[in-house]
Amino acid sequence: MTDVNNLPEIFRLHKLWLEGDPEGRRADLSGADLSGVDMSGVDMRGADLSGARLAWAILTNACLVGANLTDANLTGADLYGADLTGAKVDGAALIAADLFGDIMPEGFD
Repeated sequence: MTDVNNLPEIFRLHKLWLEGDPEGRRADLSGADLSGVDMSGVDMRGADLSGARLAWAILTNACLVGANLTDANLTGADLYGADLTGAKVDGAALIAADLFGDIMPEGFD
């Protein structure tokens, strides 16, 4: 199980991997519980987030190009400005996910 406190190190190693550094490692967050975690602006190109729980996570302006989000739970996630080009989203739950900014009607609680 992924410890949320290790995310900065996972992101650092993933960045090195993206840069072709031999010390880098592709992020594998498959099955991780990242509910409510703020990952705005992170570059997670090609990361494995399959089966991850990302309910109510903040992924504003995140780069998820080519990421594996198969069967991920993105219920209520803030994906405003996120780049999902080529991402695998088969079976992903996007119920109430915000893909376009504030989608809740005025007065919604």
